[in-house]
Amino acid sequence: MINIVKIKLEKDNLTIKIEESEFGKIIEALNKKMLEIKKLAKEGNEDILVVGNNLKIIEQEKIKKLLESKTGAKVRFDIPRKLGLHEIKKSFNKEIQTSETTFHRGSLRSGQRLEFEGSIVVLGDVNGGAEVIASDNIIVLGVLRGLAHAGAKGNKKAIIASASIECMQLRISNIIKELEKEEQEETDEIKTYAYVEDDKIIVE
Repeated sequence: MINIVKIKLEKDNLTIKIEESEFGKIIEALNKKMLEIKKLAKEGNEDILVVGNNLKIIEQEKIKKLLESKTGAKVRFDIPRKLGLHEIKKSFNKEIQTSETTFHRGSLRSGQRLEFEGSIVVLGDVNGGAEVIASDNIIVLGVLRGLAHAGAKGNKKAIIASASIECMQLRISNIIKELEKEEQEETDEIKTYAYVEDDKIIVE
């Protein structure tokens, strides 16, 4: 049987390594080892570093909340996240128009604004407070937390795609979609694709 959760007290922090498994089994394994985790965290007065498994953002938040509430320690993650078009999992069933495309290398920080007459591909994250505006499509190979406005000059066939859509608002052409935080948290499914259908933005 695979040991899903491995605990190691190191010089600088308490490390919890999580192996690949179903999320429910990961939580079960963490709860079974919680007494040991609490003891080590208290004895060493250590922060907790979680490493190993390629966890979803929402799964990381749930693990962080569980560990911090049970131990009182600060929890941080060192989780590898694959960046690439293959991580955008939806198969797009509508034809996407090609256009002039620009690539932005790296993540966009709060306050940064990227605008282009055509399509934009961001090779990183779009953090909260950043803006990406394109007259055609927007592709984010990391996490989209900032503002994305595709089809900014009226193109309702434009799409927005990301490894994980976690922003509060999306815009395609003149159509705006508000994403409630509760709506995002009530499902473990990652949203990766937004498009217009019947003058409404659909997010899948």
